Amino acid sequence: MRLANIMRLGIKEMRSLWRDRMMVVLILWAFTGSVYVAATGIPETLNKAPIAIIDEDGSQLSRRIVGAFYPPYFNPPVMITQSDIDAAMDQGLYTFVLDIPPNFQRDLLAGRNPAIQLNVDATRMAQAFSGNAYVQQIVNREIADYAARGAPAAALPVDVAVRARFNSNLTSLWFGGVMEVINHVTLLSIILTGAALIREREHGTVEHLLVMPVTPFEIMAAKVWSMGLVVLVATWFSLSIIVRGAMQVPIEGSVGLFLLGAAAHLFATTSMGIFLGTFARSMPQFGLLVILTIVPLELLSGGSTPRESMPQAVQDVMLAAPTTHFVKLAQGILYRGANISVVWPQLLAIIAIGVVFYAVALAQFRKAINTMA
Repeated sequence: MRLANIMRLGIKEMRSLWRDRMMVVLILWAFTGSVYVAATGIPETLNKAPIAIIDEDGSQLSRRIVGAFYPPYFNPPVMITQSDIDAAMDQGLYTFVLDIPPNFQRDLLAGRNPAIQLNVDATRMAQAFSGNAYVQQIVNREIADYAARGAPAAALPVDVAVRARFNSNLTSLWFGGVMEVINHVTLLSIILTGAALIREREHGTVEHLLVMPVTPFEIMAAKVWSMGLVVLVATWFSLSIIVRGAMQVPIEGSVGLFLLGAAAHLFATTSMGIFLGTFARSMPQFGLLVILTIVPLELLSGGSTPRESMPQAVQDVMLAAPTTHFVKLAQGILYRGANISVVWPQLLAIIAIGVVFYAVALAQFRKAINTMA
């Protein structure tokens, strides 16, 4: 009877979700349009950076430098004058302004070591950080080629051979699309289960459940499996149709193994959603709690920034979060083709954390049910 009650209550939860049109739209958008927009909207390391050049020399070398900047890394250079620098930078028109001084070519050939001024708008952090090195490399290369004037370049004593594994073209789309799916698994599972509990309270159906021959364990288990199944199906659809199909992102490992890890992760995060739902009295309150919870879970799990670059205290604390182990498991399977012999420690850690989260959430849920009664 207990399994039958859990099954029937879970089907009731999915019917309630289907009648909540806004939640259905949220799920569809999160695992389709949101994944595509977020992945394709992330530019490459440097993409179409706006640059202006002040050519006070007008020499052959300065024209070579101007012609070396072109898409896709930079927009075609805009030629401005010395008096335009401050106004253009104040208005944020250009990320880089390169000033080639008068007599630059003549001083270079005379061995006087002339200087070129590069103005950088450091408020555009991503472009400023990577583009600064790009500009310097381009200018130095053009100067070296011009100074050599056809002379064969001296061979370096060491040849560095770079091999980019798992993403040979360094395409950010591959990373962005998969990580967006991974993040939405956590986000939607917390939202759906917490919203399901609050929806019961707002519609007054909690009282109906309390007079039925069902236990708090059965009520909570039904919400966990039903909402977890919805997210799991949406995850499979997103990986197969959006990531693999629309964005042509290669998936190296077993999707089935990833979904197994996702199911274990959903066991923990859905419990977390119910735990938060017992404290919130309305959807706005629940939304604020979700924001306070999901931001550190996603930012500190290792998906955006490698955990090794974080303070040791943060690394230790985040070992208690299921997202830390899920991100490592998902990246190992989907990016590097890892099998169960590689990711089993993360899988066991997720299951253990899920059991603890479920027990804590169930205790709080029983307390909340008794309060309502």
